Amino acid sequence: MKIISYNVNGIRAALKKGFIDWLKSANPDVICLQEIKAQEDQLDLSVFEAAGYAYNYWFSAQKKGYSGVAILSKTKPNNVVFGTGIESMDFEGRNIRVDFDGVSVMSLYLPSGTNLARLEHKIEYMDLFQDYINTLKKEVPNLIICGDYNICHEAIDIHDPVRNKNVSGFLPEERAWMTEFLKNGFVDAFREFNTEPHNYSWWSYRANSRANNKGWRLDYTLIAKPLQEKLKRAVILSEAVHSDHCPVLVEIQ
Repeated sequence: MKIISYNVNGIRAALKKGFIDWLKSANPDVICLQEIKAQEDQLDLSVFEAAGYAYNYWFSAQKKGYSGVAILSKTKPNNVVFGTGIESMDFEGRNIRVDFDGVSVMSLYLPSGTNLARLEHKIEYMDLFQDYINTLKKEVPNLIICGDYNICHEAIDIHDPVRNKNVSGFLPEERAWMTEFLKNGFVDAFREFNTEPHNYSWWSYRANSRANNKGWRLDYTLIAKPLQEKLKRAVILSEAVHSDHCPVLVEIQ
């Protein structure tokens, strides 16, 4: 099973940049999207169906043109869950999950902490999400949580850890949360295969950051421990350029 996670920074903008041709070429079984910035009725779903993704599920923010997540699948899931059921988390459309035989896949878009109010919301979200997953994994043990976590876990995950030590996305409390989240039963799939520096999934549009590879690794596929032995491959697809993020891919047996 090949799963891709991609913060598209606006699905309508990505479509204009050749997203569908790229999707056909990448050919995942499931693709998790974040920051779709669209309502379902603003999209021509036939383009996704024609690409082989007859089963596509969209969970948009209440605010138009903002946030939102989706999952596109080649095969019909047994179950689809929109949101977490927690109002303070769900009004911005940040979680959607599909359940298959033997594995469940979630698309997650964690808030960014762009100012003090948003940072407080992010920290609250992280705590609520940890509690939610602690309960969920008792019912759904084979869980893959794909998405934009808006956190660089270690110094290796950011191009300038010294200058960014007080910037949201690399704050000590955010990094500690990620450490604890992993300790609670998940593995960072990419780091199971690659421990090298300079591997990033997001670059600012400013100062030619992408060309100079001055990036942040914000996008992860976190795999529940019961699936660890089934991991085959995990890579960052940095050649895809429909967004300021690039996709991340995981394959499981």
